[in-house]
Amino acid sequence: MYKVDLNSDLGESFGAYTIGLDNEVIAHVSSVNVACGYHAGDPLVMEKTVAAAKAAGVAVGAHPGFPDLMGFGRRNMVVSPKEVKAYVKYQLGALMAFAAAEGIRLQHCKPHGALYNMAGKDMDLALAIAEAIAEVDKNIILPFLKKSAICRLLGLANSKMIDAGKQLGLRVANEVFADRAYQADGSLVPRKLPGAVIHDKDEAIARTVRMVTEGKVTAITGEEVEIAAHSICVHGDNPSAVEFVKNIRTQLTARGVEITPIREIV
Repeated sequence: MYKVDLNSDLGESFGAYTIGLDNEVIAHVSSVNVACGYHAGDPLVMEKTVAAAKAAGVAVGAHPGFPDLMGFGRRNMVVSPKEVKAYVKYQLGALMAFAAAEGIRLQHCKPHGALYNMAGKDMDLALAIAEAIAEVDKNIILPFLKKSAICRLLGLANSKMIDAGKQLGLRVANEVFADRAYQADGSLVPRKLPGAVIHDKDEAIARTVRMVTEGKVTAITGEEVEIAAHSICVHGDNPSAVEFVKNIRTQLTARGVEITPIREIV
């Protein structure tokens, strides 16, 4: 039987601003990526999101990004690997505090937006992220655990992040996107280009099922790309998000695919 995780980026509200359909989406996924206050989210939102995930029985991961609230972390920044490493450590530590307060452990760490895309192609940045995760896991022991936390690196399938995670001995999970177009090298089509986001839900679901069951996706230029799918990202910040994730889950289950958190797969 095939197994796959359904993840969604949540906790992206900030202060008086509400972003996303967190309460509705969380009921249909198996893992959530919680914004850590740099690109989105704030302490109260982080606390609320972690508590909601625990109540729903959903696994929690950190979603660190660039310090860019105004640009929602989607603007490339000129930063050194040393800076990126510190950014990730800082955000991991913040979310770990809220997880500890709820008596749960972080399952994974998935970089956000521009950081995610840049590290997917830049080995130095990818290693900085992997090193941050490895060092935090090694040096921090949560008192309510019998052993130190095991945090997985969730990165774009076929990217430098996966290579970096393996190089440092981390557990890595290949992520695929239900509603994003791919380039021939396995990277995502930049959002600024036409066709980057797939709006036809039937097409998106069919592509997702194929990635999980066949390990292939058709690039925007027509090439067949080999791809491993441990986790599927479904975005929760548009009005059709709930229906979309419900449909994906239904279609995968109907084909014998078990929906389960990443920790049950890698």
